[in-house]
Amino acid sequence: MKVIIPLAGLGTRLRPQTHTKPKPLLWVAGKTVLDHILDRLTDLDFQEVVFIIGHLGEQIRDHVDANYDFVASYVEQKELKGQAHALFLAREHLVGAVFIVFVDTIFEADLGFLKRISSDGVIFVKEVEDPRRFGVVTLQDAFITGFVEKPDEPISNLALVGMYYIKDSAFLLECIEAVLKGDIKTKGEYYLADALQQMVDRGAKLETGTVEVWEDCGKPETLLATNRYLLEKSGGQEPEAHNSVIIPPVYVASSASITNSVIGPYVSIAEGVVIENSIISDSIVDQGAHLRHTMLRESLVGSHSLMRGNFTKVGIGDDCRIDLG
Repeated sequence: MKVIIPLAGLGTRLRPQTHTKPKPLLWVAGKTVLDHILDRLTDLDFQEVVFIIGHLGEQIRDHVDANYDFVASYVEQKELKGQAHALFLAREHLVGAVFIVFVDTIFEADLGFLKRISSDGVIFVKEVEDPRRFGVVTLQDAFITGFVEKPDEPISNLALVGMYYIKDSAFLLECIEAVLKGDIKTKGEYYLADALQQMVDRGAKLETGTVEVWEDCGKPETLLATNRYLLEKSGGQEPEAHNSVIIPPVYVASSASITNSVIGPYVSIAEGVVIENSIISDSIVDQGAHLRHTMLRESLVGSHSLMRGNFTKVGIGDDCRIDLG
């Protein structure tokens, strides 16, 4: 089996953080988003991970090569024409079984059962209250009959979560090629769902799999919600702080320095951060940032930024200096 991770998007909803860092390398609860996803693939007996990179893709390559020893390949998507187009660029890797996971998705699910299925593949879904914001699937006799992107009418509450297991990736490639050749687009892009619909229309038996948890990392508010979930689940990591109050759960890297401050709950602080005379809650502070006399909540602070003042629901990019004192 091969794992394919498309991550060439610009991450525009997470700017300014993603001006200088690709979205998969944003830091949350002690690790990058990409690290959390890779940690959840241990049940898969994969031989290779294929990363489809784009914006700031060399940072992805450097991070993976420095931290993992599995076989990794990289494909560049220079033009963002959609999911199916990204997979087409990786066509030389579409051999045998593949597991495709999109990098917005931090999930909790048992993947071990994929080795035992008799169908042609598994599309992972989660029940949602409002399906109009998602791509959904329709079922008949336990198999998928249709893929619909953001339906106006509530035809199904089974939302696609961005995880797909396909036994015969050559067949998937045929259907992707049909989508591209036929110029079949949804909202101006070539979607994977349209290629999967082609598979179903040609007789493929695709079943659904469920995830216990589906945490999105695509927007500031959802990244912070994911940070809260991961800290509650893991318990975080508390620091040795000087004359300070720590309200768990928090994650504070061992090289961070906390003095005369109140930290927590739901705070993640990366390596080399310095916090003095401050109150920080429900926020993520990236490596090397320095906060003095700061009140911060529901915010994202980029690496090596300097801050002083009162901030709520802000996103501060890397290497910024903001002094409201």
